[in-house]
Amino acid sequence: GAIFAVKGATALQEMGLTGPLLFVFFIAMCGFVNLMLGSASAQWAITAPIFVPMLMIVGYSPEVIQAAYRIGDSVTNVITPMMSYFGLILAVAARYKKDMGLGTLIATMLPYSMVFFIGWTVLFILWVFVAGFPVGPGAPTYYEFSAG
Repeated sequence: GAIFAVKGATALQEMGLTGPLLFVFFIAMCGFVNLMLGSASAQWAITAPIFVPMLMIVGYSPEVIQAAYRIGDSVTNVITPMMSYFGLILAVAARYKKDMGLGTLIATMLPYSMVFFIGWTVLFILWVFVAGFPVGPGAPTYYEFSAG
């Protein structure tokens, strides 16, 4: 994880990818991973050891990284068949629409997922980068390495 984090941070710095655009890509990546790995804790256990150090090297605090992760994780919950409750939603929907299947349910919920992605991402950018509010008490947006 550490090698990927350092190499990834170096690549991000060389590309000049920082600020809101970096987090748009990060949130989208988390949403994509969520389509294949439904458990939020398992997804965090796999992605955090790489992306938290990577984005800390670029200069962002772990709190901001966690907030962005939670947005990415949440926006695709409604369209991933990997979620434990997806079968229940499908069964309830099939009671009201007899030809409801997996693809129909995903296609029906996809616009909602896209609106969630856009809305939460815009709110995150406005909160963190435009207004400069912290994501929690004593949680700065930027991380600074101390010599020591």
